Amino acid sequence: MIGVEAIIQANAATIVRAAADRKISTVFVGREFVEIGGLLSYGPSYSDLYYRAAGLIDRIFKGARPGDLPVEQPVKLEFVINLKTASMLGLTISPTLIARADEVIE
Repeated sequence: MIGVEAIIQANAATIVRAAADRKISTVFVGREFVEIGGLLSYGPSYSDLYYRAAGLIDRIFKGARPGDLPVEQPVKLEFVINLKTASMLGLTISPTLIARADEVIE
């Protein structure tokens, strides 16, 4: 399981390639890792986070004090599977798991 931080994001391609070379199954927090060859990701929808942040900014521009706004947690999570990577690793992903995915990359 690999989290998201600046150093990891800056080296995403290297991390994904190293895991693939060693036939290591990986689960990431961000979908961008799966888009470049990682196996799975499960984490917040960044587009939803940006949309919600825009709502908070709008409230601030309309006069709300930032300190009075609630701290929010992500409410929309995304599950992405890369079937090409699964095949390369010799893994079979169950149809039930595929059906639950928000996106399947083939």
